[in-house]
Amino acid sequence: MARIRLKHVNSFKDRHGRLRHYFRRRGQKSVALPGLPGSDSFMRAYETALVGDTAPPIEIGVGRVKSGTVAALSLAYFNSVAFGNLAKATRRERRIILEKFVAEHGDKRVVMLQRSHVEKMIAAKSQTPSAAVNFLIAVRSVMQFGVDSGILKDNPTLGVKRPKIRSDGHRTWTEEDITAFEARHPIGSKARLGFALLLHTAQRVGDVLRMGVQHVQNGAIHVRQDKTGTPLTIPILPELQAVFDGTPPSEHLTFLTSRYGKPYTSRGFTDAFAVWREEAGLPKGLVPHGLRKAACRRFAEHGCSSKEIAAWSGHLSLREVERYTKAADQERLARAAMARLRGL
Repeated sequence: MARIRLKHVNSFKDRHGRLRHYFRRRGQKSVALPGLPGSDSFMRAYETALVGDTAPPIEIGVGRVKSGTVAALSLAYFNSVAFGNLAKATRRERRIILEKFVAEHGDKRVVMLQRSHVEKMIAAKSQTPSAAVNFLIAVRSVMQFGVDSGILKDNPTLGVKRPKIRSDGHRTWTEEDITAFEARHPIGSKARLGFALLLHTAQRVGDVLRMGVQHVQNGAIHVRQDKTGTPLTIPILPELQAVFDGTPPSEHLTFLTSRYGKPYTSRGFTDAFAVWREEAGLPKGLVPHGLRKAACRRFAEHGCSSKEIAAWSGHLSLREVERYTKAADQERLARAAMARLRGL
């Protein structure tokens, strides 16, 4: 069996003869890695440590952060159970937003932050409503932590209205888009394998990147979603099985690896996917998440209910599924109505 080598991982036997694994990188606290290298639990912990969101970065002068400031409250939040309980992708996104917030307002007294101040910050982001909503959610979480910790009496973000998002988000891949990509990237290529996993499992990029042979059992892929913690059993469709059968077996415990033989990070895979999309002559608006939406669209077009689609995609909100499949449902219902009229 090929030995898995991962950067920053140190392994040793303790005094009881048990093999221990730690992630050690300069400027970051050591992190114990559970399980065996390549296992699902190990790779989750490794990727989390690799992106550095297990603890706030160690910075010179961090001990001199003034008590009662926005910076001090944010730092305490990063070390809190509330922050630690968030999904890895959510922690990473929220940290980026809050570090920018601290860079602008970190030295200000947090008790002086008023609702009117937050409303002005949101208004300044009106041209990017999605970013404004994410900013409000992040700041609201910090302020609520302050209330729960007894630092603040009130949460100044309460009552601040979210901007309306009029976009449907990432573009859903059409059948023409899918055909064009498959024509350019044949079965056996890494591009086709990544594409097929996204389209035929309807999962998010982060969950697809953790999938490997160890997750396949009895004709299905067993995965626990990183964002929601939802365990799923996803039947392997014939189209995906054909790709598996035509792809050389991997020596690694993830189906997809970078050119260096290491598991992809989400950013690394997204960058690689952009190259594959461009090679297929497809526009920039087509991103990996659009294939998750395309999978849901296909289910809707075949008459699946929102609950049936959610059982596959793992969505916790049926409203989100319905947003993904709105166009497909409209067309299907319209055709059904036409068939009824013809039968009169």
